[in-house]
Amino acid sequence: MTSGHFQLNGGDGNDSNSSSSTATTNTLTTGVTRENEKIRNFVFTKSNNSIEAITSLKEPVASTSANAARQESLEKLEIQIPELLQSGYSFYTWPCAPVLAWFLWERRGALVGKRILELGAGTALPGILAAKCGAQVILSDNCILPKSLAHIQRSCEHNNLVPGRDIRVIGLSWGLLLNSVFSLGPLDIIIAADCFYDPSIFEDIIVTISFLLDRNPSAKFIFTYQERSADWCIEALLKKWKLRAILINSEDIGKASGIEISDIIGNHTIHLLEITKES
Repeated sequence: MTSGHFQLNGGDGNDSNSSSSTATTNTLTTGVTRENEKIRNFVFTKSNNSIEAITSLKEPVASTSANAARQESLEKLEIQIPELLQSGYSFYTWPCAPVLAWFLWERRGALVGKRILELGAGTALPGILAAKCGAQVILSDNCILPKSLAHIQRSCEHNNLVPGRDIRVIGLSWGLLLNSVFSLGPLDIIIAADCFYDPSIFEDIIVTISFLLDRNPSAKFIFTYQERSADWCIEALLKKWKLRAILINSEDIGKASGIEISDIIGNHTIHLLEITKES
């Protein structure tokens, strides 16, 4: 796979709602809190070889004694995610989300004060982690799915984040330039986990990203996707909307904290990419 050519392919057809059973080092299922709901604990530990910048993000990070102390003390972070089993897409934490969350965690020093939007947040693991690491986070999901938005709020509350105060939750539909898109404010980073799961909405996602990057030319879209079909490709859409993409090496994610990427993703094939506007 080379820069600018992104074939979303190679899946084995196994898209079950679970990672490998060996993925117990960072995800544990605990008690039931309401009917059909289980809480998954995602534990992130300090990396001995912490990377202090999001890939290609070269702006200096604000350095204060308070921020330095906060990052030094943030050696372990536990995030609780409520999941509704046998429900829709947005009520389960798919394998792409922990991969993106670990990538962000290992760059947590660069997240302080960053303005981050998560698209198609679902259970919102990556966005909640970013907020816990000091970012100003907006979580979004489809504006016509109020139950999904309510579930995002529930995920926030499980992690002592008050929507409207500590974190924002908004309805935002891909491909539609509604008022919610114009009220986002400046952004530094846009993130998403497994948003390219249905070819019929690929262009809607790309249109939304193109618009947001036009309004925030120095921002970057960093996302994970799971290979599912040899026929899925976004290369033509990237060219059409004047975007460029690079593949980010994800093989070493988690290793410095004793986590193997295979324990996170099981038998799935997951890639990490960054999209920016063509210069």
